[in-house]
Amino acid sequence: MRAFRPAALVLLLLVPGADALAVAVNPTGVNVKSQGATTVFLTFGGLNGQVPAEAFWCGELVPAAPAIGLRCDPATIFGSLPIRYDLSQRSGTAGFTDIMSIPPSVARRAFQAAQSGARSSFFYVRRFVSLRGGRDEFVAVTCRMAGGGARVPLSLTDVRIQTAGDAPVVFVQPGREMPSFSAAITYAGTGRLKGRWEVVLPGEQPPTAEDLLTEASLPLERRGTQRQYAELSRFNLFLPPGGRVVLPGPAPARVPTAANGLHLVLLRIEVSDDKEGDSNLAAAGAGTGLVHSGAVAGFPMPTLRYVVGHAETVATPPGGLGLLLPADAAIVPVCAPVDFSWTEASQAATYRLEVRDSARNAVHAALLPAGVAAYRAPAWLHEKVPGGDGEWRVVVIDASGRELRASGWRRLRFGRPQ
Repeated sequence: MRAFRPAALVLLLLVPGADALAVAVNPTGVNVKSQGATTVFLTFGGLNGQVPAEAFWCGELVPAAPAIGLRCDPATIFGSLPIRYDLSQRSGTAGFTDIMSIPPSVARRAFQAAQSGARSSFFYVRRFVSLRGGRDEFVAVTCRMAGGGARVPLSLTDVRIQTAGDAPVVFVQPGREMPSFSAAITYAGTGRLKGRWEVVLPGEQPPTAEDLLTEASLPLERRGTQRQYAELSRFNLFLPPGGRVVLPGPAPARVPTAANGLHLVLLRIEVSDDKEGDSNLAAAGAGTGLVHSGAVAGFPMPTLRYVVGHAETVATPPGGLGLLLPADAAIVPVCAPVDFSWTEASQAATYRLEVRDSARNAVHAALLPAGVAAYRAPAWLHEKVPGGDGEWRVVVIDASGRELRASGWRRLRFGRPQ
């Protein structure tokens, strides 16, 4: 079957008897980086009892009959949207927000195809499945390869917090200054990077995976609902079309070190006005107005963990995962929540925290998403541990549900501190 060029979508809808798409998208076409990753905020509208399914990138489109629209030509598929990057959720009026995170591997394959004589554009195609017995619909977005500069939506493609020695956890003596740190950011496009540094103090509720997303990665109605913590400093700088920047952290004197325990420093990125990534809700049939998405990202922002008053060495095997708090055999007060924490592990989609008693009977477990390497257990946990002596560990689970690795068991004691 002959593959369709971009104009084929219009021609198909003009053919007598052809089915028009009920689901719309905006923007319908975007410029993307030809030599690396790009992330774009998309708005789908007109959903009528439909749910999104898989998404593919490809070089050519073919009719999707008996489904509606145009689907990817199987011979030209460059890749599919990774599960870990799928941040899609319902939004607006019969709408749906999709964060299109193009991996470097897809951009590389599209560029190689263009070098071989194909067009310098490719397609992102999302399938929608009807829950009412209707036919599937395929909706395509045109991705035009560009240099990654001013005409590409501003998106963060990699963020790493840097410390001296790249230690996974920083240990600080009470009252001493925190060592300086910074964030190394890789991005596509150009525009303003706005935001703030915040700190989560011991005993505070840790952030969720959604709390760690950039504001531009959320649907319009979810913006402004993320949990906020004590602000350390703010930043507002212009990102030129260079693709890399090092963002200094707050002044060390502003980082609190008075309270013992685990602290988290958060990098909070606020949305900025970037017309290249705007979504027109009316054009997509999902409401009215424009949704700005400058500094969108397809992943949670990393956190910096530092421990005050605890000098235990954290041994982290290849791939990560080292237990932080409570310390081994530390006495945890009864009738109080227990704060568990650990270092993050590569390839983790989920963490499972397990607690057992001295007879090795499981008494408690919790599942935490990647990016949230801390958990506050309920105050009644000590009631499940006869005699007050137990153990805990963390298990790393990948996106397919397979257990990758587990930490060793660490002793846990409930009682009154001496």
